[in-house]
Amino acid sequence: MDIDALRSFLAFAETGSFTRAAKQICRTQSAFSAQMKKLEEETGAGLFEKNGRNLILSEAGLQLSAQAKQLITLHDNTLNQLKQNQGKRSLRLGCPEDYNDIVLPIIVAIIKDADPRCSIHIYSETSMTLRKWLDTDKIDAAILTRQPNTEEGYWLTSDRGVWIAAPDYQLSQNSPIPLALFQTDCKYHAAAIDGLTKKGISFQLLACCNTASAQRALVKNGLAIGAMGKLSIGNELSIIENMPSLPNVDIVLSVSAKVHPLLNSCFLQNLEANFKKKMPMGSQPNQVN
Repeated sequence: MDIDALRSFLAFAETGSFTRAAKQICRTQSAFSAQMKKLEEETGAGLFEKNGRNLILSEAGLQLSAQAKQLITLHDNTLNQLKQNQGKRSLRLGCPEDYNDIVLPIIVAIIKDADPRCSIHIYSETSMTLRKWLDTDKIDAAILTRQPNTEEGYWLTSDRGVWIAAPDYQLSQNSPIPLALFQTDCKYHAAAIDGLTKKGISFQLLACCNTASAQRALVKNGLAIGAMGKLSIGNELSIIENMPSLPNVDIVLSVSAKVHPLLNSCFLQNLEANFKKKMPMGSQPNQVN
């Protein structure tokens, strides 16, 4: 059924007059009458009946009147939603896997607050890969570990490197320490190797992992100890004290040169404050001496 014809029909239902209904919809009375005749042909039912000198809605007309209001409301709401989404594009967000548990949900929550209708596509890759994707406009923004001595991105928070082990793990004084580390481009990898070497602590690099989950799994099962940012260790691992120091890092949100409409100056200026508000006060991990 034609939606304009339904609007015209409701105009009659509300006014009870062909003349007044035609005026409300800005049509001639003859045009309005032709529209109603066509609507009756489409429905296969007489929508009007005479009541003395006047026309009133028939039983079929009364039924259609109730349904027509719902159809028009659904039609108008659908059009409004389509118009609101017209020209909108999804936001492509990159995030290293080790930031998925704590940092990523906060960023997604901030984006959702800014635009509840925004669709986000998330890619988990290393910071090195995500920088390349930003440069080639493959993604719109990325959560990154800031490169040393740069002002890269918009600052979110800092993280400190810690040594991690299973809660019941016992360090041996008589054999090399087994290590499970991230890839060689990770700051904690180089710092861990360098720190143990300078302290004269014997070690064996058991595994070099390309995901934080793989590294945590090896450590959790007591196969090795590891080094990673405190925000990434989860609740099942413990921090080892009295080990060589590991560096602090800055975590930032970097955006593509072709700025996504949502990531405007207002959003970015308030990003640090909004991130701080949503940052959970996590419980402190146990310590292994």
